[in-house]
Amino acid sequence: MADATAAGQLRQALENARHVLDEAGATFDQVVKATLFLVDMDDFAPCNEVWVEAFTVPRPTRSAVAVAQLPLGARAEVELWAYAPTH
Repeated sequence: MADATAAGQLRQALENARHVLDEAGATFDQVVKATLFLVDMDDFAPCNEVWVEAFTVPRPTRSAVAVAQLPLGARAEVELWAYAPTH
């Protein structure tokens, strides 16, 4: 993990996702749904600050889910769904 905090991990995950979307010819503006997985819901507020910095209004719909554990000891994980029509 590049960072021990959930907010730092989310920031890195979103940066990684930005690169993946870019390679697919999409942008964060095309993200329509996201799910944020947190080991500790006390991390929601700092992660929300990262979220607000990353996405412009209107931000995508988001769910936040508390989980018991994430792979590799992560504190945060995010799943993004983007709609990027080819026509």
